[in-house]
This record gives sequence, structure tokens and C-alpha cells, in this order.
Amino acid sequence: MPASETLDRACAEAVELARTAAVNRAGVMGVGEHRGVFAEDTRVATHLFDCPHPGYPGWSWQVTVVRASRARVVTVNEVTLMPGEGALL
Repeated sequence: MPASETLDRACAEAVELARTAAVNRAGVMGVGEHRGVFAEDTRVATHLFDCPHPGYPGWSWQVTVVRASRARVVTVNEVTLMPGEGALL
């Protein structure tokens, strides 16, 4: 995270929105525990969730959410399954 970027409060609090998006994408693979959130840019944040599927150890669901300038509503931008450190590729 660049030092100049601060985590937008509304984006950080959008955990359930991010979880719902991950669950919709994951299907039978499932979505595990929320592991945190970090700022990507101004009013852009990424939430991390464990992937509990036994075929994907070390992988996580990453859901990027955004909020338009002066808007109160946070929306989902992207949902991806990404390997973490030690994940089998």
C-alpha cells in the first residue's frame, strides 16, 4: 500500500458486501474467514477471505470494492481467487 493512501472507512466496513460477492463467485469452493482489508487507492479497498477448499491450500478470495467520490454506496469491482505465500500453483 502506498504511504499516501488511507483506508476509506465505508470501503473498509463493506465486509458483508465483499463476503456476499465472494460467496456468489466461489460456489461449492466456499468462502472462509475474513483475513483483513487494505487500501488499493483513494476509495478503493480489497478484502481478503480464506478459501477453505482442500484443493486450494494457501489461496484466498480477494474482493475489491470501490466508492465514487461523494457517494455513500460502496460497490464491488472485482472478485478473484489468488495464491498466497506457500500456495500450490
